[in-house]
Amino acid sequence: MSRTVRTLLANLVKAALMSEDRASALWREEAAQALASVRASPQAVEGLKIDGLWSLAVREAEAPDLRAEEGQVSFTLPVGCPFALGEFVAPGGFDIDAGVERVRKSAATG
Repeated sequence: MSRTVRTLLANLVKAALMSEDRASALWREEAAQALASVRASPQAVEGLKIDGLWSLAVREAEAPDLRAEEGQVSFTLPVGCPFALGEFVAPGGFDIDAGVERVRKSAATG
């Protein structure tokens, strides 16, 4: 399950980094699929270290092969994850679009 949470986080970051709406929408769709998997097994996320998964997700999202598509802004993402693990499995759901905006707002821009 840690890989799925990391994938979810990486896709949120990728969606935030994309300057093209279509590319961002594709990463949001990928994030929604990962979120569905996480929500299907809420007990499986208990005990995961969200900040460690966040660090790995940011590295994945900032991979050199994606640089050409990124262009929203120059981000410096926070060391700590802007989400609590429980947000992904909380009743009422997690809003992917709001999550992408939170990533953008949590970043120091330059």
